[in-house]
Amino acid sequence: MHRTVSSQCPARGLAPTKSLSLPGPFNPFAPRRNIFDSHSMPEPSSTSAADFVEQRSLAGSPATLERRIGLRSAVLFNMLEMIGVGPFITLPLVIAAAGYRLSVWAWLLGAVIAVADGLVWAELGAAFPQAGGSYAFLRAIYGPTGAGNWISFLYVWQLGFTAPLSIASGCIGLSSFLAWFWPGLEAVPIRMIPSLHYANFAASAACLLVTALLYRNLRSITRLAWVLFAGVIAALVGVIVSGFAHAAATGGWHMPAAPALPLAIALGGVAQATLIATYDYWGYYNICFLGGEVRRPERTIPRAILLSVLFVSAFYIAMNLAALPSMRDAAHAAGSAALRIQLVADIARSAFGAWAGYTIAALIIWTAFASVFSLLLGYSRVPYAAARDGNYFSFLAAVHPRHGIPHRSLVALGLVGAFFCFFSLAQVITMLVITRILLQFFLQQIGVILLRIRQPNLPRPFRMPLFPLPPLAAMAGFAFILVNRAHAIGELAVAGGIAASGTLLYLFRAHHLREWPFARPANLR
Repeated sequence: MHRTVSSQCPARGLAPTKSLSLPGPFNPFAPRRNIFDSHSMPEPSSTSAADFVEQRSLAGSPATLERRIGLRSAVLFNMLEMIGVGPFITLPLVIAAAGYRLSVWAWLLGAVIAVADGLVWAELGAAFPQAGGSYAFLRAIYGPTGAGNWISFLYVWQLGFTAPLSIASGCIGLSSFLAWFWPGLEAVPIRMIPSLHYANFAASAACLLVTALLYRNLRSITRLAWVLFAGVIAALVGVIVSGFAHAAATGGWHMPAAPALPLAIALGGVAQATLIATYDYWGYYNICFLGGEVRRPERTIPRAILLSVLFVSAFYIAMNLAALPSMRDAAHAAGSAALRIQLVADIARSAFGAWAGYTIAALIIWTAFASVFSLLLGYSRVPYAAARDGNYFSFLAAVHPRHGIPHRSLVALGLVGAFFCFFSLAQVITMLVITRILLQFFLQQIGVILLRIRQPNLPRPFRMPLFPLPPLAAMAGFAFILVNRAHAIGELAVAGGIAASGTLLYLFRAHHLREWPFARPANLR
């Protein structure tokens, strides 16, 4: 499908632009098309900030990605990713790590970090509303022909590890919930491989099913997302109502007794609990990855981020408070996935009977499926955006001629996620959080400050309040959960290894293409 940008907005003063066509044969070292090149962008001097953003997004994004996502759908996509399998599995783990009295503070601290970091995403997402989210932000901040080349490549490189693992972790959690209904899924089909279970095949099948459901136009995807969202809200409300009903039936709500802990141990427990809570909050930025498909992104993206954090934090804190009277055995809940599910489902069963416990467990399976749906939807846009710029495998830059989606990127990510379903992901939450904090979130938080200093006149449809306190607060919160934990050095070393390997690969590629830091003077213009 070919369309011209100039035909869509003749009143905006854009110069005529040639139609965009699908890329040619695969070439991993294809020349990069610079979407932030000043020669391809309109001058902002004669337009408002909102006009400039719209012009830049139209000039910088392929014309085949249509802006159809409004505010309600944007909040929907964010909340679907945020409320996945995580809170239902990790709720007893948060309580076990922080203790009964401090567990609520872990959720509150996680919400504060999410709001502070969400303001960073809101400012960048409104200023650069393009497919790819962080990829587009990092290239713009650090320079598309300078260090931004390397930093954005590192981001895509780490995403090659963390995105499929995120998707696979949701699918594995889903299959673990299925094993609660069908215990046979925990059986070992091949005795020589005791770590392989039938549940791994169920998880992989779930990943492929989500990929198939997303292989359609965005309007159909949005309708399906609303159906999935209904089940997500039902699961949350079910757990909250069951918790308070159970407390009322057993003498009223009360905080379980807990011994006082030394300050160092208490801080370490809160840090570990906040790390888990941070993982459960992540997803408030999902709409930024779909920036090229958002209507009025300068208004929709900031509102969607802040509203989704507000709604989800209220649900999480209410769920924690509702569950506390029934979670006296939370410290012993880390043994198996089935036991973790049972702790949540038992709340409903104790309040309303066995049927309620099975219903809540089924709704958690529904919620896990919805989360994977939103994860794969958002992340599939990142390899596409990088490939479009020549910064990744070029065959992933294709857009489906009828559905208008990056179908090759979607299928590739779905297949890799299905493959990772056959691995053990016991430490995946910790590694996901650490790697992304170091190679994505810190870089954006530092970058938004640098961008204010270097380009004070850049049109910013949304400017975060109390600047620079939000990025500094977010960095302080992330540093707190990184450092105040056992085994922190070893886990940081793994993230450093991913950064080092990506840097070596980038330098090899940059030397071949004569790009930064090997670019000739003519290539730096």
